[in-house]
Amino acid sequence: MARYGMVMDMRTCVGCQACMAACSTENQTPFWSEKFRTHVEDKEQGVFPDVRRVQLPRLCMHCENTPCLSACPTGATHMDKNGIVLVNYDRCIGCYACCIACPYDARYAYDGKDVDKERELYGENVSHEMPHVDKCTFCVQRLAEKLEPACVATCPTHTRIFGDLDDSKSEVHKLARSGKAQPLNQGLGTSPKVFYIPS
Repeated sequence: MARYGMVMDMRTCVGCQACMAACSTENQTPFWSEKFRTHVEDKEQGVFPDVRRVQLPRLCMHCENTPCLSACPTGATHMDKNGIVLVNYDRCIGCYACCIACPYDARYAYDGKDVDKERELYGENVSHEMPHVDKCTFCVQRLAEKLEPACVATCPTHTRIFGDLDDSKSEVHKLARSGKAQPLNQGLGTSPKVFYIPS
């Protein structure tokens, strides 16, 4: 049993958005509605004349103390044995309580129009058969095949580092323990499993 997590090295992200394209292809996310499981925010940092652009890769933080899980009235949002926060589409009633509870704005509605468009694009080979809330799953289907999440596998600058946070030999464990990588908004008490090395 692993405890999966990710480190984002903001020193190397160039904002190419290959992660978004790979995720959309792998998980049939509704890019046509500009909804993504992962995205890269282009931020401006500093004050003129000392200004620079910073790329901030974002996705579900797969928190240990999950506000979304607590808010879900049906148990659709749950955590698997590896600490990955998932949504059971069959149990999700689309109330969006989890979306409201998520302090990282990492969830979105996969609505009826998105389901129809997915069917139009992918035919019978669809992943989303009914409206529900969607989010990053660390590509659990790929993990089951011993593959990295699609966003990690496609990143040309090794910005996304994935692995078992409890495996002392893994790069993600070493970076998270080193203090170089920190979670976003630590004061929220959610204990995210996604960490950031600042640029």
